Amino acid sequence: MDGAVVRKLTTILAADAEGYSRLMAADEVSTLQALRDCRAVFGRLIARHGGRVANTAGDGLLADFPSVVEAVHCAVEVQRELAGRSATPDPSSTMRFRIGVHLGDVMVDGNDLFGEGVNLAARLQALAEPGGILISEPVYQQVRSKLPIGFAYLGERRPKNFPEDVRIYGVVLDEAAPGSGSSQPWRHAGPSGDKPEGASPSERPSQPPLAADPARPGIARRAGQYAVILLGLAAIDLSTGGGPWVQWPAIGMAMAFGLEATPRLARGRLNVHLMRCIVIALGLLAINALTWSGYPWALWPIGGLTLLVLLRALSGRRPRAKPAP
Repeated sequence: MDGAVVRKLTTILAADAEGYSRLMAADEVSTLQALRDCRAVFGRLIARHGGRVANTAGDGLLADFPSVVEAVHCAVEVQRELAGRSATPDPSSTMRFRIGVHLGDVMVDGNDLFGEGVNLAARLQALAEPGGILISEPVYQQVRSKLPIGFAYLGERRPKNFPEDVRIYGVVLDEAAPGSGSSQPWRHAGPSGDKPEGASPSERPSQPPLAADPARPGIARRAGQYAVILLGLAAIDLSTGGGPWVQWPAIGMAMAFGLEATPRLARGRLNVHLMRCIVIALGLLAINALTWSGYPWALWPIGGLTLLVLLRALSGRRPRAKPAP
């Protein structure tokens, strides 16, 4: 009937130019030409992979594909072709795009698409690095063993205005894992440890390269900073004589580092809370041991932290919407 909402399940590709306002402020004419050139690349590759451009408002682009595999394949080819222009005098070489891909239910109004599926694709795009691609869990489940590319599990995020966390994966655009010494495509295991179909054990690296996890370099750098500070404090403690005091800032720095690193290492909100409670508990036990007077007072706050974690676990056992197949 007239006015009825038309829905369909489709794969949405959202793209947006990085630093577009800055480029326009520097040179409007060249930036507009670069945007046209990049859109031509998008349009040609989207059509080649069976998709259609739904919207091109501003510096962004929205497309949908009947095939999840073709959508991700298109995104990869777009980023590789645009990256290849950086070695040429092509005016579009200064423009890089972020891309997000999601499989979901959308509402159709003429040529435009609306709904939560579109919004999530746009949120993934906003979280991506310039020149990078982020995909959702439903997309990953469909393409993980069908394309010669790698995937890095980046954890759970709660996009703006979304009620629940979503699992996010980054597409590794290199043909093989760095340092793997293999021409075979590399795929990083997902959160459940699943492996790509058809790959032999010798083709699976024992661990993913550090570049696949952007949090690791930051954690290692911060650990080095804390270590340097602690060595400096220890040197001052030794040179000034008297009773040792360096253990107190050492405990504080260890707790601070643990609390800072936990969100980058844990997967899921409950795991973050649990690991933070463990860090605090270890710090309290260390203080209790160093000030021992015959009474284990640290057990009281540790018991309270344990109770909070249990309450959090019980409150988190509510039904969650299943991802699209």
